[in-house]
Amino acid sequence: MVTNLRSETLTRPDNTPIRILTVDDEPSITELLSMALHYEGWEVERAASGIEAVRKAREFQPDAIVLDMMLPDFDGLEVMRRIHADDPNVPVIFLTAKDTVEDRISGLTAGGDDYVTKPFSLEELIARLRGLLRRSGATTVTSDSVLVVGDLVLDEDAHEVTRSGDEIQVTATEFELLRYLMRNPKRVLSKAQILDGVWNYDLGGQATVVELYISYLRKKIDSGREPMIHTVRGAGYVLKPASS
Repeated sequence: MVTNLRSETLTRPDNTPIRILTVDDEPSITELLSMALHYEGWEVERAASGIEAVRKAREFQPDAIVLDMMLPDFDGLEVMRRIHADDPNVPVIFLTAKDTVEDRISGLTAGGDDYVTKPFSLEELIARLRGLLRRSGATTVTSDSVLVVGDLVLDEDAHEVTRSGDEIQVTATEFELLRYLMRNPKRVLSKAQILDGVWNYDLGGQATVVELYISYLRKKIDSGREPMIHTVRGAGYVLKPASS
């Protein structure tokens, strides 16, 4: 079943996932960061060079950036200057192997918001990101027991589901499926991913189970309302706010 060890969930004010851009030319680091940030329920975009980082920052419009100081084309300070020329308010945490006072000062006085030295603790980095996001005003905080996507609300403790304030009766399995979808808003989930996340086993010819329970949920969640659960042909299913 889907579990979560977070005490709270940070989202954008419109309840869409936080967006983080990670910039590092070491694939092992960006992969590790991506896994940890996805676990937080955040969207992640990766870049391996300064030029790529500037381009993706414009396209992705991140809420925060984790930026390596040393990149193959130009350094992190120049990357930040170029990004801040487009979006002066996006917070930046520098990653670097250097650990001198001069390096810290140069990064922070240039407009960086924080500084983490390699090797770093994922828990510490995420805690610092969460603090930056709160201070930047880019987030709202939702109790971990309550998931909110648009006008759809799922209370894990009370085992209740409402949409636009109207209570919706769901079975235990429907509740688990909906919880999984709501923990991954706007993310296309394959039938295999849903089976693994909700039923804890591989696809193995059981795709009809997913189709069946998606149809049950649609009748309860979307009936007479603007649809939130969508089929992406050949890819899977996605749940997103009705207004999106």
